[in-house]
Amino acid sequence: MDQYEKRGYLNSDFKLFHLLDSKKQQFEYHYHDFDKIIIFIRGSVTYRIEGCTYLLNPYDIILVGHNDIHKPDINSDVPYERIIVYLSPGFLSAYQGDNYDLSDCFKKSKELHSHVIRIHSMEKSSLYLTLTNLEHACTHNGYAKDLYCQVVFLEFMIQLNRASATNRVQYMQPATGDLRILKILDYLNSHLTEDMTVDTIAEACFISRYHLMHRFKQQTGYTLFDYITEKRLLFARNSLKSGRSVTEVCFQSGFKNYSTFSRAYKKQFHLSPSDTKREQNHL
Repeated sequence: MDQYEKRGYLNSDFKLFHLLDSKKQQFEYHYHDFDKIIIFIRGSVTYRIEGCTYLLNPYDIILVGHNDIHKPDINSDVPYERIIVYLSPGFLSAYQGDNYDLSDCFKKSKELHSHVIRIHSMEKSSLYLTLTNLEHACTHNGYAKDLYCQVVFLEFMIQLNRASATNRVQYMQPATGDLRILKILDYLNSHLTEDMTVDTIAEACFISRYHLMHRFKQQTGYTLFDYITEKRLLFARNSLKSGRSVTEVCFQSGFKNYSTFSRAYKKQFHLSPSDTKREQNHL
């Protein structure tokens, strides 16, 4: 099984970075157990997320959900500048009421299969103004800087969701992407815990077995069953953290026997399912 690395660690609800890279960097497919928002400022970057490819323009906003498998392809001849915000999965849920939810833009992203938001008319946009304030907040020291960054970021999220709700921003279609692959990804994620074979997936998605295997690898960068196993393991880890028993999690995650589950889990996360549960119990 290919190993998609977990990158980055978040020890708080919110972390913001302003990064500028001028040296060559190469990223492999990876995921985070937190949500991530990237405000792309400049560079020559192609972003790949869950089978979709996007050619970025300055001030594009990339939404990467927790456990989304992704990577950037970076042209090192051009400096790569961006603001990155790490969010614990529950951070935005603390900011919702009867008539608003700051995670709506993530939900719309999932529904539309679009991970990149583009501002139509940047100079005239209130979102753009808030974005420049966010840039200033995260690059200048001052009284209560961390708190100020968080306050300005929440303002940015309010403006982003307002713009999203009124269609003043555009959810970009992938530069390359096969609608059949997006349908397959939908099917896999909605039937993740069920028994699946190549034939049942191909039949459900109206595609031949050969084209299913070939196109999935070509479009996503990983094999069909590597993807399924990876997602099942991530589902299992989240289930263990919610308090379910190890045996229950094993079978509810789509694995047919415990030894296969335990071996794959330990290889992926470098600790056993029982260790994960013990760690959670000690929090």
